[in-house]
Amino acid sequence: MPCPDLYCVIGNPVAHSRSPWIHARFAELTGQVLTYERLLAPQDGFAAALAALAARGGRGCNVTVPFKHQAAQCAHSASARVQLAGAANTLVLQPDGQIHADNTDGLGLVADIVQGAGLALAGRDLLLVGAGGAAAGVLAPLLLQQPRRLLVTNRTLARAQALVARHAELAALQKVELFAMDTQGLDGDFDLVINATASSLAGAGVPVPPGLLRAGGLGYDMMYGAGAQDFLDWAQAQGGQARDGLGMLVQQAAAAFALWRGVQPPAAQVLQELRAAMAAGQA
Repeated sequence: MPCPDLYCVIGNPVAHSRSPWIHARFAELTGQVLTYERLLAPQDGFAAALAALAARGGRGCNVTVPFKHQAAQCAHSASARVQLAGAANTLVLQPDGQIHADNTDGLGLVADIVQGAGLALAGRDLLLVGAGGAAAGVLAPLLLQQPRRLLVTNRTLARAQALVARHAELAALQKVELFAMDTQGLDGDFDLVINATASSLAGAGVPVPPGLLRAGGLGYDMMYGAGAQDFLDWAQAQGGQARDGLGMLVQQAAAAFALWRGVQPPAAQVLQELRAAMAAGQA
């Protein structure tokens, strides 16, 4: 029998990732034959890790922090989403050695917010916290939902401004008020606050002050697990709903799986199973 096709997730850190469990379940439910691993790359070793995967016959990979910008730069071709974001979370390793980059983060985030949390984004006021690869990957799909306004905030204002500038044309086409602000002096109130920073992974607490989330609004941390709890508590303390990024993880994985295999897996079923398995300590 032929060897199973090889895929992986590359990141630093990566031991926490549930992606191997998700993709194994996708494969089982869709009749695909593959293996999926975690690959820890040194902070300065993404290109070498990608080359090693290709040398083993790897067919593709997911990319997590802090390598999403590097993933886009390593590709020979890229989707429109990647070209706009300057960041990629999904790579397709083709038999001729070419690498194609895509970004399914925003697709996963929007699907989990709109379908999972039941929050329609049209006409809403949104706050996106962070301006790194994670934020870059979701900004365009959020704009396509046509919120009323979208504020990008970051400790380094120049990074937020650069991200906003890249998306200014799309925002104008969607008639969305898009602007940037640093986290110092941040004010206003929002229907949705998205934490796209690595604060939850780093145990650095909540990256924004209280008072920003409207009562009944949604605080969404793109991370999941114990590290996200501070942000979820922050949202609930303001009378808001709280949701971690596990649904986004499954939804973006489903989009990547479909890109690799040409088959759409049942994301909602796998998310339900994953939450149950994590609660039981089995995933």
